[in-house]
Amino acid sequence: MSTTVRAPVAGSAAPLSTVPDPVFSAGMVGPGLAIDPPRAPLVSVAPIDGKIMKLHPHAFVIVGDDGRGVLVHLGIDTVQLRGAGFSVLATEGARIRAGEPVVAWDPAAVEAGGRSPVCPVVALDAPAGAVVPLAHGTIEAGDALFDWA
Repeated sequence: MSTTVRAPVAGSAAPLSTVPDPVFSAGMVGPGLAIDPPRAPLVSVAPIDGKIMKLHPHAFVIVGDDGRGVLVHLGIDTVQLRGAGFSVLATEGARIRAGEPVVAWDPAAVEAGGRSPVCPVVALDAPAGAVVPLAHGTIEAGDALFDWA
């Protein structure tokens, strides 16, 4: 069984190893890809169909019916912002379809505050090698990002 994980934001797809945070770049949370978003207001969308298990202004986890969870982290060290500059558009515990809005935010404001707006998209608890990249370079929100084998 394979799960196709879609891009939660537009931008430029990059290896997780390029994320300026050792927890993500070393794959400690799981494998995946990163997206460097445009510096303009964005709405991040669900990368898979499922249930919103965790929802914070700066990050969310959606778990599919197969039990696989995908973490989307909007920028690095953005938890320090305590929600400032983020608008939650969904509800924790709700069912959601891939492509539906979850959080609105502004990567330019994150960067202006001295933080990286790069977005890790992680296959939680997946073994190394379980993720096959499908996107390279410029992508749009909703494009296929990676397959989780």
